Amino acid sequence: MSLSVFIAFWAVSILFVITPGADWAYAISAGLKGRVVIPAVGGLLSGHLIATIVVAAGVGTLVANHPLALTVLTIAGAAYLLWLGLNMLARPSTPHADDIQASNSWTRWAIKGLCVSGLNPKVFLLFLALLPQFAHASAPWPVPLQMIALGLIHTISCGVIYLLVGFGSQAVLHTRPAAARFVSRFSGAAMIIIAVILLAEQILD
Repeated sequence: MSLSVFIAFWAVSILFVITPGADWAYAISAGLKGRVVIPAVGGLLSGHLIATIVVAAGVGTLVANHPLALTVLTIAGAAYLLWLGLNMLARPSTPHADDIQASNSWTRWAIKGLCVSGLNPKVFLLFLALLPQFAHASAPWPVPLQMIALGLIHTISCGVIYLLVGFGSQAVLHTRPAAARFVSRFSGAAMIIIAVILLAEQILD
């Protein structure tokens, strides 16, 4: 694959990365909670990697052609986002500078991050729509390998932005508990809105 293809794909994908959504909301909540930004972002990126492999393996097209499977994925993702959002509204995170996070806490945040991105059908559909457009059968690399390479570019971009968002929220709101609670509730509300939109799309289709 040529460098121009990579750059063109990155230019398109970065627009999606910098658009706030469920991943941003989760990264912010991790930043407010304490020392869990890295495992939380790692979980989010794992979901993107899984989506990349699924699409590159051809399973993506198979699932997209079966409305029931896509509907189940969408409902599961929306339900999980709704649950997370309601919990954030009920128990907003506040900064804890000196918290010592147990290993199981890191694991929980990583698994929750995996579910946030892995169950988000928008991530799956984004990869399904974008990756094939930049992969060419005439290129020296096999098409699945091209898709994996492009997916890695997107995932790395996500990692950089999500870490900035997570650590940025921790640094900015560290000494502002009231503002931190507001941002946490706002992030929870954003997750709920995204979940409602996903469910509404299924009802209206």
